[in-house]
Amino acid sequence: MRIKGFILLNTIVFSAIAITLVVAFVGWAGASLKSAANLVKREQAFAIAEAGIDYYRWHLAHATNDYQDGTGQPGPYVHAFNDKDGNQIGTFTLTITPPPIGSTLVIIESKGTLISDPNISRTVVTHLAIPSWARFALVTNADTRFIEGAEFFGPVHSNGGIRFDALAHNLVTSGKASYIDTSHPGTTQEFGVHTHVKPPPQNGISGGNYVAAEAPPSVMENRPDVFIAGRQFPVPQVDFVGITSNLAAFKTDAQTSGYYFAASGALGYHIVLKTDDTFDIYRVNSLAPVPRNSCKNISNQNGWGTWSINPSAGGQTLIGNFPNPMNGLIFTEDDVWVDGTVNSARLTIAAAKFPDNPSTRKNIIINHSINYTNFDGQDVVGLIAQNNAIIGLFADEELVINAALIAQNGNLIRYNYPGPGNGNGSAQCSPNDVLTSFNSYGMIGSNLQGVLSYSNDASGFLSRTYTYDANLLYSPPPSFPRTSDKYSTIFWQELQ
Repeated sequence: MRIKGFILLNTIVFSAIAITLVVAFVGWAGASLKSAANLVKREQAFAIAEAGIDYYRWHLAHATNDYQDGTGQPGPYVHAFNDKDGNQIGTFTLTITPPPIGSTLVIIESKGTLISDPNISRTVVTHLAIPSWARFALVTNADTRFIEGAEFFGPVHSNGGIRFDALAHNLVTSGKASYIDTSHPGTTQEFGVHTHVKPPPQNGISGGNYVAAEAPPSVMENRPDVFIAGRQFPVPQVDFVGITSNLAAFKTDAQTSGYYFAASGALGYHIVLKTDDTFDIYRVNSLAPVPRNSCKNISNQNGWGTWSINPSAGGQTLIGNFPNPMNGLIFTEDDVWVDGTVNSARLTIAAAKFPDNPSTRKNIIINHSINYTNFDGQDVVGLIAQNNAIIGLFADEELVINAALIAQNGNLIRYNYPGPGNGNGSAQCSPNDVLTSFNSYGMIGSNLQGVLSYSNDASGFLSRTYTYDANLLYSPPPSFPRTSDKYSTIFWQELQ
């Protein structure tokens, strides 16, 4: 009997263990199946959320400026999602944040939900934007020479060749594989981007003719003393011609819902930007005279003059104070002087006359600094001159231009105001011949070679610094030229 009882006890114990293990296994299997089912559902919800993003990318490809899902009403916008057999299995809900004035940055939030289990959902957010023309610290459309004393923090490009004797912290590119550099004698082809700076440990600039190491068939050397991030050529060219159509459309938009100022009947306009989201505009009546008879146009430059408003009474007349336009567009059919400070403002000022004729093209003149209060993309000023962007004789000693500036058919120029070191007289245009510094934060586009310093004539800015504002690529000034009409994804994230 004791043996039978012992067997029965063992049977009960092992049965209990077996039952416990079976129950645990069944529970684990059930939990695993439930977890797997939830995982499948979560993946389905994620796919539905992604489908919402893909749908709105498609929608923007066909209606670039529609941020209300074709409804004309505020969102969110709910869409059914069907499987391959046409059966609805879920919905995606879209929340669209349109871009601020002038920007192309669209924020799309898509929430995917299953009909079979509404408690399971996934949410994805993405940022889409169209790249703008403003993607360089400086870009030109002609063969260009950058002399000593200039420093660039941002990409530099020319559709022509570049002789670069300055310092670049970013890539320098050219649209030409090689070209004849006319800044020195000779007809030997040199690299599309080349330098005459002597390689270390030497100092100074190689004068005279071309530099053999910087010309084909030599192998291009790595020159981090000049090109910290390197150089590249040839690369695709940048379109300057297309800006004409942008200006024509700009004029129409300014007349419709911005500010349009016809020919002044005088010398042009003076716009003073203000931090209270307004601007003053003046009619310019007369320019400051040259300081003395010895201050002359010794370089025979077309358009030479002081380009500075006469500070005497009557030099300019106040037209009025205006609030910044809702669409950010100010168009003058005359030359315009611009300066001042903005605070959380997005503006573009253009100067042009149509029909386009080389003899009547208009200029933008900057003699006093244009400043931002914020450098995080809130403040952005665009300046588009049909002809030149000019810095006059009586400019700020330390001139700051915070803006995206384009001289469509001309160049960024401070005319040659020769000083006593040029051998043509003792006084000349001094003390305004040499200014301390030029600092650009934004971008500069110049159709012709820009000129801000004349070393032979002791004239211009001693130092020149160009810094690219990265906010401009996808959040440029209002109606600024674009490089494409297609949106690109610049950010993606799943919200937890």
